Amino acid sequence: MLQTLAEYMAGEFDNQAQARESPTWFVHLRLWQRPIKLFGEDLAIFAEQSNVLKLEQPYRQRLLRLQESEEGLKVQYYQFKDPNRVKGAGQQPQLLDRITDDAIELLPSCTLQVTAKSIAQGFHFIAISPPDTQCKFSLQGSTIQVSLGFEAMPDSFLSYDKGIDPETQQPIWGALMGAYEFQKVRSY
Repeated sequence: MLQTLAEYMAGEFDNQAQARESPTWFVHLRLWQRPIKLFGEDLAIFAEQSNVLKLEQPYRQRLLRLQESEEGLKVQYYQFKDPNRVKGAGQQPQLLDRITDDAIELLPSCTLQVTAKSIAQGFHFIAISPPDTQCKFSLQGSTIQVSLGFEAMPDSFLSYDKGIDPETQQPIWGALMGAYEFQKVRSY
């Protein structure tokens, strides 16, 4: 099951149809999710995205470690200590070859529980935060809080990620009007 989740997540994705239908609320994005060998037998995905009008300016570099435990499937998030070292790796995967354990930092409160249900084309994976958890971490001296979640199917990926104002607990960026609906344009 873990391998299937990794296969569904690995690829290049685009939300062009959604951005055309609702340009006020959804920017046309490209999302790269590349498999990376980093944790021995565990599977990991490097994720990065970019506005299609500014492909040379990717942002939100992150690392997702896919794990199977007695409690089921989970996704553990990590941040890069220096995101500039991997900036652009979505389009230039050779940048990932130099990543080592000491280049990343565990985000202990940023874990998703994954459930799977069978559908006609395979599986539909749903990843949500455990109840009563907040994904918070420091980045360049600032406290960042995000709400994480996704759905993965054979040819699509829905992202519910959004930034949260730590003071007001209100969403301030990301999937404010529902999930970003990405279609897979290339598998990795």
